[in-house]
Amino acid sequence: MGKDMNKKRGMSRRVIIFLVLLAASIVVVIPYVWMLSNSFKPQLETMIDPGHLLPKDPTLYGYDKVLTGSPFFKWLANSLIVTCTNTVVILFTSTLVGYIFSRFRFRGKNFIFAMLLFTMMVPAQVTMITTFIIIDGIGLYDSILALIIPSFVNVFGIYLCKQSCDEIPKELIESAKIDGAGDFKIYFRIVIPQIRPVIGALAIFTFLEYWNDYLNPLIYLSSTDRMTLPLALSYFSTQHSSDLSATMAAASLIMIPAAIVFIIFQKQFIKGISMTGMK
Repeated sequence: MGKDMNKKRGMSRRVIIFLVLLAASIVVVIPYVWMLSNSFKPQLETMIDPGHLLPKDPTLYGYDKVLTGSPFFKWLANSLIVTCTNTVVILFTSTLVGYIFSRFRFRGKNFIFAMLLFTMMVPAQVTMITTFIIIDGIGLYDSILALIIPSFVNVFGIYLCKQSCDEIPKELIESAKIDGAGDFKIYFRIVIPQIRPVIGALAIFTFLEYWNDYLNPLIYLSSTDRMTLPLALSYFSTQHSSDLSATMAAASLIMIPAAIVFIIFQKQFIKGISMTGMK
């Protein structure tokens, strides 16, 4: 009887957890379904019945207007350049600096690392004016480089990689040194493969952060042809405020690269999250 009761309780607990997760998933997914549905509706239908999920007369009008009626591919190229460059550079600097803080000894290491962590507690709005003055002073205002150069170092990425490098057995690195491997060879051949799950998680975090960044392009860019997609989407929805179909079509297209990146790195992302903080 006791075993049967435990099985029933375990089954009931799993059913409740499943129902809660299913309800939460539905709540999260509904806005995306609504967005996709309205992107396939004619303009008149979005004005009359925007809340109806299934389009009565599906059309590609919204996508045609976005792709042919605006410099969408220019905005896409700008976003890809900024996001991919920042992601690659941040992955390199974060893994390298994290490895240095983890395995090298030098004077003031703890103080420097503490100061880096302190900058994570300072809101970005505090340094916004100073950063703008510097960007404008060196002639990068209204340039794509204004979104790239200030983002070459990410303190969160350094911290994440440093914690992951701490988990690498010292014997593994010491044996590589005995075999004659230099620091860079150890970094590329041992450290990078060992922290690959964390790199995958950091790649997704970084890609999504810069792909969805709206504030920095709004501050540093003024020309229409230099806009990134989040800023262009706001511009597009303002210019076509009554055309919900085109606005939702643009939003749907913006989601595609982020979805592709998540699908590619999802295994490393899940494993990296599960390993983060474990000692």
